[in-house]
Amino acid sequence: MPQRRPAPRPKKNRWYISLLKWGLVGGLAVFIALAVAVALAYRDLPSFEAMKKSPNGQPVEIRGDDGAVLASFGPSYGEWLSYTEIPATMKAAMIAVEDKRYWYHPGVDPIGIVRSIVVNAAKGDRAQGASTITQQLARNLFLTSSKDYTRKLREMVLALAIERKFAKEDILELYLNRVYFGGGAYGIDAASRKFYGHSARRLSLEEAAIIAGLVKAPSRFSPSADAEAARKRAATVIAVMVDNGAISEAEAAAADPRLVRFAPQARAAGVRYFTDWVLSELENLTDEVGEPLLVETTLNAQMQRQAEAAIRAEAPRGAQGALVALARDGGVKAMVGGTDYVRSNYNRAIVARRQPGSAFKFFVYVAALESGVTPDDMVEDRPVTIGNWSPKNNNGTFAGPVSVRQAFAQSINTVAVQLAQQVGFDTVADVARRFGITTAISREPAMALGSSVVTLFEMTNAYATVANNGLEQAPYAITRITTGTGRVLYNRSEGETRQVVAPVVAAQMTQLMQAAVEEGTARAAQIGRPLAGKTGTTSSNKDGWFIGFSSGITTGVWMGRDDNQAVRGLAGGRAPARAFAQFMARAVGGTPPEPLVTDVTEEGLGPEPDAQSYGITMDEPPPMDGEEPPASDPPRLDDNWLDKTLNEPAQQQPAPH
Repeated sequence: MPQRRPAPRPKKNRWYISLLKWGLVGGLAVFIALAVAVALAYRDLPSFEAMKKSPNGQPVEIRGDDGAVLASFGPSYGEWLSYTEIPATMKAAMIAVEDKRYWYHPGVDPIGIVRSIVVNAAKGDRAQGASTITQQLARNLFLTSSKDYTRKLREMVLALAIERKFAKEDILELYLNRVYFGGGAYGIDAASRKFYGHSARRLSLEEAAIIAGLVKAPSRFSPSADAEAARKRAATVIAVMVDNGAISEAEAAAADPRLVRFAPQARAAGVRYFTDWVLSELENLTDEVGEPLLVETTLNAQMQRQAEAAIRAEAPRGAQGALVALARDGGVKAMVGGTDYVRSNYNRAIVARRQPGSAFKFFVYVAALESGVTPDDMVEDRPVTIGNWSPKNNNGTFAGPVSVRQAFAQSINTVAVQLAQQVGFDTVADVARRFGITTAISREPAMALGSSVVTLFEMTNAYATVANNGLEQAPYAITRITTGTGRVLYNRSEGETRQVVAPVVAAQMTQLMQAAVEEGTARAAQIGRPLAGKTGTTSSNKDGWFIGFSSGITTGVWMGRDDNQAVRGLAGGRAPARAFAQFMARAVGGTPPEPLVTDVTEEGLGPEPDAQSYGITMDEPPPMDGEEPPASDPPRLDDNWLDKTLNEPAQQQPAPH
C-alpha cells in the first residue's frame, strides 16, 4: 500500500516560521554586537579611583564691558563620602525617585524602558524617561546631555560595562558624589553644605528628600530659587519612599519638609538675570564643553547697579519690575529681570509676555506715518464703534479736533483706533512684525490699544530702531569668548543691520514721542535733556510700561504682578516713568546731551522726499472699512514696499544675541 505524503504546510505557517527564524538570527546578531560593544567599553573604563578624580562641569567667567568680573560659574565639590558614610536615608531617597529597581537590573532597566515607551506613546511626547542611576552616571562622566539615539545607545552600553566592572555600592557612591544638584553644587556633600550649611553625614530624612528631588530639575526645585517648590517636591519623594518600602508610614508621618531651614544664600546681584541669559546664549556661539571659558560682554557694571536701584526704588509693593537698556549699536548695557533674583530667577525682561497697553500705539502711528499721515494733520477725537466694540478714552471725554502729535502725546485711544482702522489692522500687525515682535499679534481692533502680549526686550529693541533713524542693530550681549589658555572661540564682528523704516518716518515718530515727554502722559520721565518716549498702561492697572531714548541709550521699563493681578495706582506715566528717569539721568548724565533727530534734514539724512517718491497720495488716505477704494489703490505698505523704496534686498530678521 503506497505511503501517504504529509500534507504541505500552509503558506501562512511557512511565513511565520521564516519570520521567527530571521528574528532569532537578527536578535542573536544584535546580542553579539551588544556583547562586543560592552566588552570594549569594559576594557576602556578607568579605575574607580580615576573616576573619583574625573572633572565634572565647566568653569565659566563672565565679564562686563570694562573687563570686571560679573559672575563666575563652575563646579563646587564637597567632601567625598564613602558608601558607608552616606546616610541610609539619602541612598534610599535617591533610589526611590531615580531608579527603584537599582539593586536588581544589570545597568539598564527593561521594565522601565517598556513603561516609558507606553507612557510616551500615550501622551505623545517624552513625558517619562527610563535612565537608570548607572546610565545617569555614565552620561555625567563620559557623555554629553544631547538627546539623540546614538548617545542613548552609548549610554546603555557604558552602563552595562560599568555594572560588570564595579559593585552596586561603588556605583551608588560614585553617583551620589558626582551628580549635579544645581547652584554649581556637585555631589550630596556640596549640596548639603550649600543648602543646609552642614555636612551630608548629618542629613535628616526631610533634607535628604529635598536633595533627591533636585536631580529631576535642579533649577526649578532649587531651594535658593523656590523654597516652597523644593519642599513640595520633597513631600512627593517621601511618599514614593513609602510606596517602595524604603521607610515606614510612621517615619513618613514624622517627617515634615516644611520645618526644614535653609542656610542663608549669598544674595546674588540682579546681574544674574543677565548672566543667566548669557549662559543660555553660549551654546549658540561655541560647542566647547571642556575647557574653562572667559566670556566678555557688553554689560556696564555701573549702569547695571543704577538700573537695579531704580527698579527697587520705584516698583510698587507686591509688584515686579524689569528693565532693559540698549546702546546705539545694540549692545545690552543693563538688564534687570525682577526685583529679587534670590526669590525668583524668572527673567521678566526676556521671557515674560505681557500686554503693552498704549506702548503698542508706537506701531499704529508708524503705520499711519508711512501711509502719509503727518504729525501736524488734524484728526477728531470722537466716539468710535467697530462691531460691538466702543473704545473709551482714559478721561472719559472726547477732545474733538486734535493734531496727530497731540493725540499721541495724550495717548488718545479713539484716535489710535481710527488710525489703525484707516491703515488696516493687518498693516499695523505687519509693522510690529517688521520691528521684531515675534509673539502672536491679534488682528482684531483692540490690538491698536495693546491687547496682544509682547516681551520687554523686543519692545525696547523696536523703539531703539527709531532712535537709530530706522536702522535696526541686532541686540547682542557677548563680544568675545576665549578659553582659559587664551584660544579665541568667538569674536563678534560688526553686527547685522536692517533698515526697518525710512528715516523720514523715524524722525516723525521721534517728534511724536518727544511731545509725549514734554507735554503729554510721559512728563514724569523728563531728565533735563532731549528725550523721546511712550507710556503704556493696561486695563485695571495690571501692567505699566515706559520706553524711551536719549543720548544713544534706549531703555524699556515694565512693572506689574506675576499673577496678573491689578496694582493700585500703577500707570506707565508714574512708577515706570520715574524708574526710567532715575536710571537714565545717571546712565547718560556724564555724556554731552544729544539733539533728537526730528527733522529729516538733520544728521545728513537729506531733504524729505515728496509723497510720490513713496508711491503715496497724501490727500487720498486709504479708505475706511465699508468705503469704496479709490480708482488707483496705493501700494500695500509692507516689507516688499519698504525694501523697494530703500533699494535694499529683503532680509530675514537676524536672531538677537
